[in-house]
Amino acid sequence: MRSRPVRGWSRRLPGVLVVEDSALMRAQIVRMIEDSGEFRVVAEAATGYEAIRKVHEVEPDLVTLDLEMPDLGGLDTLGYIMSEAPRPVIILSAHAGRGAETAIRALDYGAVDFVPKPESGEPGETDRLRILLLDALRAARLARLSNLGVRMPRSDGGPADGRRAPRQRQEAAAAVAIAASTGGPRALTQLIPQLPDGLPAAVLVVQHMPAGFTRTLADRIDAVSRLPVREASPGDVIRAGHVYVAPGGRHLLVRREEDGIRLVIDDGAPVWGVRPAADPLFSTVASHFGPRSIGVVLTGMGRDGADGLRVIRDVGGATIAQDAESSVIYGMPRAAAPFADAILPLDRIADEIAERAEALARLIPA
Repeated sequence: MRSRPVRGWSRRLPGVLVVEDSALMRAQIVRMIEDSGEFRVVAEAATGYEAIRKVHEVEPDLVTLDLEMPDLGGLDTLGYIMSEAPRPVIILSAHAGRGAETAIRALDYGAVDFVPKPESGEPGETDRLRILLLDALRAARLARLSNLGVRMPRSDGGPADGRRAPRQRQEAAAAVAIAASTGGPRALTQLIPQLPDGLPAAVLVVQHMPAGFTRTLADRIDAVSRLPVREASPGDVIRAGHVYVAPGGRHLLVRREEDGIRLVIDDGAPVWGVRPAADPLFSTVASHFGPRSIGVVLTGMGRDGADGLRVIRDVGGATIAQDAESSVIYGMPRAAAPFADAILPLDRIADEIAERAEALARLIPA
């Protein structure tokens, strides 16, 4: 594959290396990027080895990377790039099954985000790919490289024999609602394993992610956490010491019924262009838990979670935002900061959640 010459006005645009073994898909991605007027394609590659060579030859600002290639696999290529020539990488992934698992692993290897490939060649699928790809590239331009790089999930002080303490069955005394977007899977894989056994709160997570990927994300976090973590199911009564991840492509809400507060899965319109969105969850948590609510906004593009954090603050709940230095993208936390009573680095947020949940359980009756 030849590198592309840089001329005139295009010199001011961020340069993208497109790595894709399918000639048809590669041509489609190149056209989408060049037609955007926001980015330029500086080179193309069809294999992992060629991608590594082009990274050094043309020094692109951004890389789009296929995960399934004939020689050096996408994960190995990504690991090399982030270890030897780090720059923001967007993964193009198969939509579900094994592709979902590999895409989530790519975030551990340092990818900024991933975009699911179309399942068919229908015009609507192509338009969706273009929108998601350009959104991901815009976010990647703002990524803090120092918070990327290869980092494998690990347990932080769980039971020595690898077994969890018995699961808590009581209704939650408080609810922790967490919002995350770009950089969120890595942040969640660090934060949730730091939450202690016996947390007297349910933890409800909205990670901006399409359908088919959140179950894999929940399973990976569950494997390294003291608390059980799973994708949320409609109708479940939420329990203390459990973590529920909103299913991709659907909103997560809570609703009080006679036997407790239950999870609701909603297919309403996107909020801020995303579904699941944090603001609807935060608002229902504030409605049903009032001052026993804890809202947390982590790394991500946009302003989802800011309005919801304000609602939680207004009912007397605790509000936390991640700081700029530890965020991959300081968009959502920046928008939420005016409503946060604590702005903290990622490695201090779990302790803050635990302290506040314990205080709420002691002082405020359910």
